[in-house]
Amino acid sequence: MLRILTVEDEEPIRNLIQMNLENAGYECVCAADGMIASDLLLEMHFDLILLDIMLPKVDGYELFEYIRQFNTPVIFLTAKGSLEERVKGLNLGAEDYIVKPFEIVELLARIDVVMRRYNKSSSSLSFGDLTVDCDNHIVRKNDTVIDLTPKEYKLLVLFLRNVNITLFKERIYELIWGMDFEEDSRTLNLHIQRLRKKTGLENCLKTVYKVGFRLEKEE
Repeated sequence: MLRILTVEDEEPIRNLIQMNLENAGYECVCAADGMIASDLLLEMHFDLILLDIMLPKVDGYELFEYIRQFNTPVIFLTAKGSLEERVKGLNLGAEDYIVKPFEIVELLARIDVVMRRYNKSSSSLSFGDLTVDCDNHIVRKNDTVIDLTPKEYKLLVLFLRNVNITLFKERIYELIWGMDFEEDSRTLNLHIQRLRKKTGLENCLKTVYKVGFRLEKEE
């Protein structure tokens, strides 16, 4: 399991990130300040670090210099959203720079991009009796291979990486089709219907009225 260190001093944000990373299949370790984070880096290996800039004791820029020796990719996750700050963070060598407030689905997508860049992306996903071989784009229900179109496959992976998170129609359309959502388009609904039928997710892939869709994990 891939392990991510989240360095964030605001507890509600820290807890939200941890919950969603764990739902997405990552191990998440949290630190509330830069000193705790530096101690954790000596104790454990991390595949990625989510790093706030405005931190107690040691700020994010100082901590980033310390992180360099571990060769661990870093995504800055901060409220400092000016162009100057973005450029500074990226020039330091961060893989990405995300400004608060952010959507969890965007954060998970950007994490996945960085993990794949470092060949660390999870090679398989599972949900109930479904398994996805991400390296070969093969989906199985129990031991039977399910034939999905490329868009259906992308939709399934998106939902599996965002279990129990409501995904807005507009965001889904942007991520899967790469274009703005058209309110009168039935394309997304048709793909969702086919995906439910092929995978047997009729009871788990829920429609959130006038908002979007959510894949719910049964307790």
